[in-house]
Amino acid sequence: MPPISDAVVVDVLRRVDRLCAPLVRRLGRPPALPRAERAGWWADQASGVAAGVSAAPRFLGRLADLLPLQNTVGTAVQSLVVLGVAAEHEVQVPAERISLLTRVLLDRHLSPEQVEPLLQRAKGTYADEALGSRGERGAFRTLWRVTRLLGRIDDTLDARPKGKWSHRVLSNLPVVGVAGGYAAEREGLRRAAAQAAAILEGRPVTT
Repeated sequence: MPPISDAVVVDVLRRVDRLCAPLVRRLGRPPALPRAERAGWWADQASGVAAGVSAAPRFLGRLADLLPLQNTVGTAVQSLVVLGVAAEHEVQVPAERISLLTRVLLDRHLSPEQVEPLLQRAKGTYADEALGSRGERGAFRTLWRVTRLLGRIDDTLDARPKGKWSHRVLSNLPVVGVAGGYAAEREGLRRAAAQAAAILEGRPVTT
């Protein structure tokens, strides 16, 4: 199979960005939280809630790895956290948010300048026509739709931030694997938030 092109990646992440933006605003952290702690809020409190969603496929144990589910669900939730951190840094240009998603989630370095012309080719009303108007989408519905979108680029998602190896081993067990899956996904979300913050602040990125 030929590698997935930059155009396809940008088209999918453009739609992910559009879907997640309203949810990011609704899940906004407490307004009184000090600025220095805001990115950490997405990595901890928001991640703690979202990790349960991304770990749910682990009820299937190792079978989850054979389905285009674990990576897409996990990446959908990580997308939300990365975009939350981007909002804390007041990143308002879509090309910059999508560039950030490619770096953190796909380890694919597409600059905003590379992303921008690809966005011009991908205009349309896909999100509203296929997923319903923004006012109709709850958190679960939004994440599920993002998961379906990410299925188009599932082959690229293995690069996303992962949790500890020991937790991922435990997650291969049926039913009880959800505990390992939860721990692995929560750690992955923390790493995704930390990487996004480091990129936006010009610091070295650790994996």
